[in-house]
Amino acid sequence: MVLAVVLLVLLTILGIAVLTSSSIDTQIAGNELRHKLAFYAAESATAYVTWSPDLYGPDKITTGVPRYFPDNTVPYVGITSGFPTALSINATQSFNGEVEYASPLLPPRGSGFSVGKYKAHQYQMVCNGYSSNETTKNIVVGFYRIGF
Repeated sequence: MVLAVVLLVLLTILGIAVLTSSSIDTQIAGNELRHKLAFYAAESATAYVTWSPDLYGPDKITTGVPRYFPDNTVPYVGITSGFPTALSINATQSFNGEVEYASPLLPPRGSGFSVGKYKAHQYQMVCNGYSSNETTKNIVVGFYRIGF
């Protein structure tokens, strides 16, 4: 009888340990999913900038003046502080960010552009991705645009 009670207690402890472990694993998987969704939303912000030349066009070469996105005003009307409301991708993902002109550089070697005639205008963008449970990911990306 004592052996049966001891075995029952051991099996109960083992069962509780397995349930706790699987519960923690489920939480870890959910957190990983939310962080991946937020990262992919921030990646979507980089694509948004690529398809929005009004954020980094030839007339946007003033340092210290960030342009925030998404901004649906035409023409662009800048905000004075903070990021604008995030653009919703779907029910659980959204993004926003800023693009700022950094400096003019010489065109990179092998780019096919003449050094004396063209400049590589360097920009930096900060892309914020959001997911459920207030999960946030930030991506900082530098890029350049060839121009005069």
